[in-house]
Amino acid sequence: MRRQLVLFGSALCLVALLPGAARAVDLPVRKAGLWEMKIMRTGAATPEMTMQHCTDETTDKDMSTAVSPMAKDICSQQEIQKTATGYVSDSVCGTAGVNVTSHAEITGDFNSAYTVKTTSHADRGSAGAVRDATATIEAKWLGPCKAGQKPGDIIMAGGMKVNVKDMEKLKGMIPKLPR
Repeated sequence: MRRQLVLFGSALCLVALLPGAARAVDLPVRKAGLWEMKIMRTGAATPEMTMQHCTDETTDKDMSTAVSPMAKDICSQQEIQKTATGYVSDSVCGTAGVNVTSHAEITGDFNSAYTVKTTSHADRGSAGAVRDATATIEAKWLGPCKAGQKPGDIIMAGGMKVNVKDMEKLKGMIPKLPR
C-alpha cells in the first residue's frame, strides 16, 4: 500500500506539471495519443521511472478541473509564466508534514516531445530533515493510445493504472499539512 501511495503521489506531481492545468498562464494542450514520460531524479533514493499517459484534448483541459482542487489543498503557491524558451513554474506545496518549494523549466512543442527540469527543496520542519533534489521529465509522443486504453489512463512503473478522471476520488489518500 505504501508503494502505491508513493506511486500515486509521483503521478499527482507529474500530472500537476502536465499541460492543461489552469494557472497564471495556460500551457498548450498536448497532442492526443499515448505519451511516454521518463522521470529521472538525483538527490533521491527513487530510481528512474517511466510512465505512459493516454490523453486527448478534452482530458488535458479537464485535468485543470481534477488537479486544481487538490493542488489548492496542498499548495500555497503555484504559478506558471511564459518565457522566451518555454515556461517556468514555481510552487510551494506541503503534505504529510513536508513543505516542498520547487522551480521547473518546461520546454518543447507538446506535439512530439517536451522536457520539464525541476529543482526542489523539501523541509520537514521541526523534524529537521532537509532534502534538495533535481528531476527531469522527458515526455515523448508514441502514437495513438493502445487498445483498451482510454483518455486519462496513466500506466505507472510496475503496471499500476490510474485514470486522472478518478483523481478527485483519490484525493482523500493524500495526507494534508496543517496550515
